[in-house]
Amino acid sequence: MNLLSEEIEAYAALFTEDESPVLAELNRETQAHIIQPRMLSGHLQGRLLSLFSKLVKPKLILEIGSFTGYSALCLAEGLQPDGLLHTIDIDEERETIITKYIKKAQAENKICLHIGDANSIIPKIKGTFDLVFIDADKVNYINYFNLVANRINAGGLIIADNVLWSGNVLKPINQQDEETQILTRYVRLVKNDKRFQSVLLPIRDGLMIAFKR
Repeated sequence: MNLLSEEIEAYAALFTEDESPVLAELNRETQAHIIQPRMLSGHLQGRLLSLFSKLVKPKLILEIGSFTGYSALCLAEGLQPDGLLHTIDIDEERETIITKYIKKAQAENKICLHIGDANSIIPKIKGTFDLVFIDADKVNYINYFNLVANRINAGGLIIADNVLWSGNVLKPINQQDEETQILTRYVRLVKNDKRFQSVLLPIRDGLMIAFKR
């Protein structure tokens, strides 16, 4: 389900800051060689993530779901000089491409890659977060939110991707699969959490932005 026509998306991208040469190369390699390349954040969403990060000026970022590392590189653009981004992915086969482009972007001192189960890794990461990006297995979105909600500094953001799930959230509950049901529960949970001010942006597959009051 395309929320916007390809022509409108192309127009929006035309008047959005260009991605860096490294990001453009990573985009092309992901499209050409990685299964399910649509999981990549891509140019427009990547520039939005970069902008959010630059506005927050985070010292510590957590990303849950690295894929090929595109969104991590975008988010790292806003880090403070001594800041750090922890990114977690379950698929060890992606480690090679992620580390390759972290090095190409000269971001080895800014990005720490963890391979494994995020539910186990997150409690081991020390500190409080200024920005969290959730873009992993949908069935664990609520678990991830509960793991980080108390560890977000005031003025920080929790951003969750794919909350529209190709429009499946519009189906009646009895026609929704487990992932869709959890995503609809997730957006209700975030909206009703008084610790956060939230907005659901219908960009690409839906971004839920939660601002810690």
